[in-house]
Amino acid sequence: MIRTREELNALRDKYQACLAREKKQVLICGGTGCVACGSMGIYDRFIEVLTEKGLEVDVKLVEEPADHERCAVSMKISGCHGFCECGPLVRIEPMGWLYIKTKVEDVEEIVEKSLVGDEYIDRLVYHQDGVAYPCEEEIPFYSQQQRQVLENCGRINVGSLEEYIAHDGYQAVAKALFDMTREDVIDEMTKSNLRGRGGGGFPTGIKWRAAYGRKSEIKYMICNGDEGDPGAFMDRSIMEGDPHRVLEGMIIGAYAIGASEGYIYVRAEYPLAIRRLETAIKQAKNAGLIGENILGTKFSFNLHINKGAGAFVCGEETALIESVEGHRGMPRIKPPRADEKGLFDKPSIINNVETYANVAMIINKGADWYLSTGCPGNPGTKAFALTGNVKNTGLIEVPLGTTLRKVIFEIGGGIRNDRDFKAVQIGGPSGGCLTEEHLDLPLDFDSLKKVGAMIGSGGMIVMDESTCMVDMARFFLSFTQRESCGKCVHCRLGTKRMLEILTRITEGKGKDGDIELLKELGEEVKEGALCGLGNTAPNPALSSLRFFENEYKDHIYNKKCTAHSCKALITYDIDPEKCKGCSLCSKKCPTNAITGVVKSPFEIDQEQCIKCGTCKSVCRFGAVTLD
Repeated sequence: MIRTREELNALRDKYQACLAREKKQVLICGGTGCVACGSMGIYDRFIEVLTEKGLEVDVKLVEEPADHERCAVSMKISGCHGFCECGPLVRIEPMGWLYIKTKVEDVEEIVEKSLVGDEYIDRLVYHQDGVAYPCEEEIPFYSQQQRQVLENCGRINVGSLEEYIAHDGYQAVAKALFDMTREDVIDEMTKSNLRGRGGGGFPTGIKWRAAYGRKSEIKYMICNGDEGDPGAFMDRSIMEGDPHRVLEGMIIGAYAIGASEGYIYVRAEYPLAIRRLETAIKQAKNAGLIGENILGTKFSFNLHINKGAGAFVCGEETALIESVEGHRGMPRIKPPRADEKGLFDKPSIINNVETYANVAMIINKGADWYLSTGCPGNPGTKAFALTGNVKNTGLIEVPLGTTLRKVIFEIGGGIRNDRDFKAVQIGGPSGGCLTEEHLDLPLDFDSLKKVGAMIGSGGMIVMDESTCMVDMARFFLSFTQRESCGKCVHCRLGTKRMLEILTRITEGKGKDGDIELLKELGEEVKEGALCGLGNTAPNPALSSLRFFENEYKDHIYNKKCTAHSCKALITYDIDPEKCKGCSLCSKKCPTNAITGVVKSPFEIDQEQCIKCGTCKSVCRFGAVTLD
């Protein structure tokens, strides 16, 4: 139990000395992606091999006298390193080597050459353009980033409160409680202009000040961990990889507004994040950092986890509140806002995971330090989930104001298979698409809003020329339409009608007037929907119409999908000049739609063809064509 600030400082110094005495560290990525690829098996194998070779193994921070020299290897499970394309990832300290796509069978060689022999293994490190990058920080994927929120992910043992304290953990809580009044904390947050990282970009300090001014014996601090955008995993990775940072931000916020209770709302589909948050809360409670009279002060704060059922609409704060209260997740009419009448009708503040993860840094280092990163009106960094048709997929963090070109072509390594860049969908189903003309657009809240897009929670899906923009809009609208709670007519029926039109167009049944009707419906839904889900649901369709209207016209009037994505608009044919009459396509066709005589050109019966593409994939002479 830590009862005073002095005890916290003494523990920090003690644990820092413990870390300094560690000779070798092996950090196994414990993010969901790497775990799914077998990283825990790699961790277990390391312990087996090290034990077999008679080497000492530490699986937690060892407290030894300062004059004791240990030769142990410290085995640690870290959070997500971010380079998901290359997992499972293993980092070797103190050299900073990063091994990619590691396998269980590589472990013995790593122990022999790297841990005993101090030599890196060339075939396991990242290579680009013939250059080897053994050190993680030198890899182009990382060297172009500025990892502030994610600084501990991949660097510390995710289950160790001791290591978090050694890295100045909970120092910001101590500073807020002992050196700052509640007003001071809010003033510092306001000065920093930290904007909410959940999508809207509303200034955190202004939001906290509103709740601070409400008179109530009970107030609530809520963390929105209901990350539901397709392809987004920023909040999940922070909760999995640095849970104490989230807790610390919530404690500071609770002190600032006068809240005594807090809830972390996490979707049940994030079991690993839930387990690690539960562990962190238990550790913090046992240490006296959560609960009654924190660090010996009069401030008390208790924290609970609420598991969401995976409803996308519960990312909207009032729908989230309804869910925590045990009701169906449906948005409330505003006003009143949550800071006035929120959870259980008490003043409440809701911020997302990444927002809270910024708080301790701002309190520790000051608003002026925070304002030195980013761009005017948009300070700090932002985490993005970079996915789609890009060479280096994963979790990245860059200063706000960084251009799309730098993210996609420098950090992301460019388009996969060296195809042409077509567009990027940013902000998930709530965002919009950007094209080549926007590659030098700065990624910040205000710049994106001007072109009809938004940062959202940070999902970024890169598309090449093989992507059909009409089908892309249909996909995202089908998601939001399915996730609509149905409370308001505009969202319930408007998105359904838009989806029907988009589906017809992709099925080759588009007709004159569909484009105009899509635009009209989209604007009506945006204006009339009750919550953010409905307000932004038409964005993918409207933004793709703005930049790719000719593609819609091709579908409607020419009955063609130039990306060859919409099955109903594809015609497979066989070029008689290229066909050698080998009959392989005929043998593999599941519907016997291909007929002919061996050593003579074969033909496809279009009425029987189901457009599965098998014939094209098996043809060795490039005779099967797409129209």
